[in-house]
Amino acid sequence: MECTVSWTGATGARSGMGFIAETGSGHVLVMDGAPDAAKPENGGRNLAPRPMETLLAGMGGCTAYDVVLILKRGRHDVRGCSVQISAERAEQDPKVFTKIHMHFVVQGKGVPESAVARAVALSHEKYCSASIMLGKTAEITTGFDIREVA
Repeated sequence: MECTVSWTGATGARSGMGFIAETGSGHVLVMDGAPDAAKPENGGRNLAPRPMETLLAGMGGCTAYDVVLILKRGRHDVRGCSVQISAERAEQDPKVFTKIHMHFVVQGKGVPESAVARAVALSHEKYCSASIMLGKTAEITTGFDIREVA
């Protein structure tokens, strides 16, 4: 797996802290920093997600992918899946994630609670590389709701 990240603001007085990541699979992801009123030259322009937000989004995509795949392989009629993530970071540098809560919302027809609990647990404990890696610094908790569809 490869990725090249390039700073977008190498020129100009207000160059900002934007970056473009070009992934090995040929996709582009834009990131930016938060504006810094005290030192504008050190801040971003709020044009894209922060790198740490992107890290959380990647974890969310990884674990939601697992949950859907596990449910589909179990022949459950899953129609939708989202994961709402909230996180806390350390006060001091490096400001690693210290707490992460992932709340899954699974939509489907007749999907048993036990199947969703199993899928979430398998992703969290065995398959999702991102959450397992982030779990080295953060306490990760999970929850879920199932929404029945007609």
